[in-house]
Amino acid sequence: MKRWLVTAAALLVLFALAGFLGAASGIVPIKASSGHFAITEGLLQFGKRRSVATHTLGVELPAGDEDWLVLKGAGHYETGCRWCHGSPEQPRPGVARAMTPPPPYLAPRIAEWKPEELFYIVKHGIKFTGMPAWPSQQRDDEVRAMVAFLLALPDLDAQEYRRLVFGNAPDAGTPTSAADRAPAANALRAVIASCARCHGADGSGRGSAAFPKIAGQRREYLFNALRAFAHDQRHSGIMQPVAAGLSAAEMRQLADHYGGLATSPRPEEASAARPPTDGTAPALRGGASSIARGREIAARGIPGQRVPSCADCHGPAPRRRNPAYPRLAGQYADYLVLQLELFKQDQRGGSRYAHLMRKVAPRLSTQQMRDVAAYYASLPAHAEPAVD
Repeated sequence: MKRWLVTAAALLVLFALAGFLGAASGIVPIKASSGHFAITEGLLQFGKRRSVATHTLGVELPAGDEDWLVLKGAGHYETGCRWCHGSPEQPRPGVARAMTPPPPYLAPRIAEWKPEELFYIVKHGIKFTGMPAWPSQQRDDEVRAMVAFLLALPDLDAQEYRRLVFGNAPDAGTPTSAADRAPAANALRAVIASCARCHGADGSGRGSAAFPKIAGQRREYLFNALRAFAHDQRHSGIMQPVAAGLSAAEMRQLADHYGGLATSPRPEEASAARPPTDGTAPALRGGASSIARGREIAARGIPGQRVPSCADCHGPAPRRRNPAYPRLAGQYADYLVLQLELFKQDQRGGSRYAHLMRKVAPRLSTQQMRDVAAYYASLPAHAEPAVD
């Protein structure tokens, strides 16, 4: 027995030494153009699947049945995933074909993975493949949206894909008005067209809580939000890469552009999501009674829970308030609930005033969050003057 152990140890040492010498000699090719040996590819794929299966053992994906999750995931897939994994319009991008291992076209591969396994891969990425981890590990809700879109991807054709991703966003290369042809606007036209994919061509959203309405929002709030996203002070794997590429001057111009727009309903944008949604479920399912409870919270707070009045900071009220505080009137209810939940979980940053909400949100129950969100969603988008 002892001789067998000595022999085994000696063989392991020899194998390790041979591996080191092979790497040190430089004879092992690292060029992507050479591809993998079949046995290497097989071992890597086997190891990947076993690793994912082991790390998701006993894990259940949190419920994510909101119909707007697919729309939210579609926007980021086009920006961050399509270039490697293709789309119904272009299943095999040229760059991806030259990678080793080549990223697969995902539509026919989704059925091979359980939802919780997709969640694990999207959140954590895969080593040695170029598949990055989600840029913000604090935002499981965004990862859930990506999983929801991936599960819908096999059933999408090119037309449905474009409707989900772009809605009615204008072509960045075509000025749509005299204002768009002005020098300052022209410099940011491509950026604004990119923003329009998610926030709507006029900043009024895409008809659901997937993306917030930003038209008519306070300019200072929008600027602070972009800056916080760029510096990872407000977590988002979707917004951080976008904001990080903007200069402070561009952020200010975008804030001025969207802050100066008037919000208006866009029924055609609402039809871009499948199935259509107005962003009110489940937050507005309580109807008038939920709105009435929310109005009371907004106006008077909940003294017994040490919850202050919402209107003091967010309106609607006749007096002027800190321009860094966002307007909430007319915002999608589910979006407001999500922000409150993120504050409650200490996963929502922003300007230097964000700490105020991190103290308030934990004192609200889920139903109270839904009630106050229902109230604000029921208000006209301009329930107060738009002047900052």
